[in-house]
Amino acid sequence: MPEAAAASAAGLPARGTLLAFDFGLARIGVAVGELETRHANPLLTVHEEANAARFAIIARLLDEWKPVALVVGLPGHLDGREHELAPRCRRFANQLHGRFGIPVHLVDERLSSAAAERQLHDAGLSGWQARKPVLDAVAAQLILQHFLDLNAHAPA
Repeated sequence: MPEAAAASAAGLPARGTLLAFDFGLARIGVAVGELETRHANPLLTVHEEANAARFAIIARLLDEWKPVALVVGLPGHLDGREHELAPRCRRFANQLHGRFGIPVHLVDERLSSAAAERQLHDAGLSGWQARKPVLDAVAAQLILQHFLDLNAHAPA
């Protein structure tokens, strides 16, 4: 079962790859990071909407990157209320764990998409059409970086 949104890295090795997901109904952003360096990078955006196609792509990514754990963003409102998409994100996290048997950590992703928008705009991608293909992957990067930063005190 995915761990609570406290984003604890308990049980993680000092080294290894993590994959993070910014789950959405239309797209899933994916990022990759390393426990040793505590640095995350955007990887890709899954544009398929059918679950079978999504999980086939994810299976290939897991085979390629061989992560020790996965991170899934859990959306919430600024006032602490759960976002409408949060139950779907939890379900996605449960499916990842159930299908692949890899530990899954849920992490608060409030404002990750807005921060990704700002980051891409500041990088010169001012039009929505220019940002859209990479927005979710950058949001996943921010989610994963947040997880790594929260757990910077964990033994590395």
